[in-house]
Amino acid sequence: MENYLYIALFAPLVGSLIAALFSNSKKQTFIGVLATFSIAISMFASLKLLYFVYSTDVVVLTKLFSWIEIGNLSIPFGFVVDQVSVVMMVVVTVVSTMVHIHSIGYMEHDKSFNRFFAWLGAFVFSMMILVMSDNFAGLFIGWEGVGLCSWGLIGFWYYKKDQELSNDIKKSPFSTLSPFSSISPSFAANEAFITNRIADLAMLLGMFLIYWNIGSLQYDVVFANIIALDNSLIVGIAILLFIGAMGKSAQFPFNQWLANAMEGPTPVSALIHAATMVTAGVYLVIRANEIFVAAPNVGYFIASLGAFVAIGAALMALVATNIKKIIAFSTLSQLGYMFVAAGLGAYWVALFHLATHAFFKSVLFLGAGNVMHALNDEINIKNMGGLYKHMKATAIIMIIASLALAGIFPLAGFFSKDLILEVAFGSHSFIIWTVLFITAGFTAFYSFRLIMYVFFGKENFKEFNYHPHEAKSFVIASMSILAILSIVAGWFKPLFVEFVTKKLPVLNVHLDYSTMYLLIVATSAIVLISIAFAILRFRKRGTYFSSFLEDKFFYRLLANQFYIPHFIEAIVNKSYLILSIIAYRIFDMKIIDFMVDGIAKVIYKSGDKTRVSQSGNLSSSLRLMVLGIVFLLVLGVVLAVASQGVY
Repeated sequence: MENYLYIALFAPLVGSLIAALFSNSKKQTFIGVLATFSIAISMFASLKLLYFVYSTDVVVLTKLFSWIEIGNLSIPFGFVVDQVSVVMMVVVTVVSTMVHIHSIGYMEHDKSFNRFFAWLGAFVFSMMILVMSDNFAGLFIGWEGVGLCSWGLIGFWYYKKDQELSNDIKKSPFSTLSPFSSISPSFAANEAFITNRIADLAMLLGMFLIYWNIGSLQYDVVFANIIALDNSLIVGIAILLFIGAMGKSAQFPFNQWLANAMEGPTPVSALIHAATMVTAGVYLVIRANEIFVAAPNVGYFIASLGAFVAIGAALMALVATNIKKIIAFSTLSQLGYMFVAAGLGAYWVALFHLATHAFFKSVLFLGAGNVMHALNDEINIKNMGGLYKHMKATAIIMIIASLALAGIFPLAGFFSKDLILEVAFGSHSFIIWTVLFITAGFTAFYSFRLIMYVFFGKENFKEFNYHPHEAKSFVIASMSILAILSIVAGWFKPLFVEFVTKKLPVLNVHLDYSTMYLLIVATSAIVLISIAFAILRFRKRGTYFSSFLEDKFFYRLLANQFYIPHFIEAIVNKSYLILSIIAYRIFDMKIIDFMVDGIAKVIYKSGDKTRVSQSGNLSSSLRLMVLGIVFLLVLGVVLAVASQGVY
């Protein structure tokens, strides 16, 4: 099975390197096909490993080489395929394969077609390192690799400038930013990269604490010895690791980069938000569950923050008009659900929702890409409408994905999201349950608000002389596979539980059947009511918000993303700039530069004074030589006399 492990891991790298060789060449379709084929090979190898681990319960381990050997420090470059990692491998490769197929059609007219697939393959390879590594050091390599590749992909169209949508400009009085503006891809890429580096520093400190106190970064060694550490130390390690997860999974206050990451090509958004970058933080908490189990207070904080992010992101999605940002806020909200499950100790539930969410969320992004591609990259949903008759296949697939996201039976989202609500209720975390319950209604509401604006109603796109058309058949085929998985993935819940709980702890939540069914009925009811309200409100007025409501403070608060971007711009960024200027003028110029320049000046001036003795005159040199000899003789006599006196 080791050979399959290597194939699953390195096949994406091979495709990426080949594409990179042609990155500066003219578009070659075979590059996209080859890169897609390499990801498909990785997918089939991952499925083979899944079957092997499921049928035999044998964990596949391999040590590629010793990465660091210094004294007692030994960090191997090894990989593990167990019940947790193999699930992630399959999710990553299945979604990535479909995204690659979609990208061949979506990027067909882009001049940097080859470069795109080079970055995309490297992105998948980095994620595979992250999920397959058997130690924290290897995970961190993949972690940083994902961050680097996301920088290259978010900023893929680096030459584009900032732009604003013509409609719905509701600027904050405190900032020049518009909640409906589109920032430049290069700015979005730098923002994502820098924000994650801040959080990664905390994660790195957590890893240092682990090694300092346990002497290893191997998962099995760390988890076997973590309970022996002092409780305060365990709490510190858990907090630091979670801060790293917060950055990668865009939890508050590191959430700002996620929506702005939509400036990259839409297939990138599908990959980042469904199967790779943002799920890495959730995976870290699931993988390091033994550490968080030993720090239950940290776990409850994770759950509370997850609930806060879930409802906050859902509220922002209610008023957003950028089609990709609506789906991005949805991702942020669903990540909150996952962290609630993980924080309450239901790690297998978090992993289950991660897997099901990957399928329907990738479909939504790819569908949004089809719509944008058909409307000359239009992103404002209010400039769309009536696209159902022009793009029927895309519409049906996106409706299926939206139903799954809303949690409608029997689609995948119903099984995984309701489990999280049951866990919250069964853990007596009633405030968290209430927040998630309300969020479920909001989720259904904004999902079908998007569907109604885009596919039904007045054909507003005609005002802009757009001529919509359906995507190519192979693009629809790739989306259809993910749509089918969005329907059936939840049906495998019993098999999934049996499989992953061999590695992950089982949270014992005792709910009688009547309570459990009542919770399901209540959640389904609020979801159906929200969907119906969104549809009826849209059909009645064309929008569910009147102009009167749009002028109210709460609407402006949501439209401006709780003024978080403005706070960052006006307070954080400007404060950092002021501190940087102070540091430059005082510490750099007056201390560091003064010391360096001072040493140089002393040496220069002393050399200037003594160089007169080196005139090059032979007589002067002889005199200096004689003086030196005399000095040495006198010094020798003095030392000899002194030594005689001692004895």
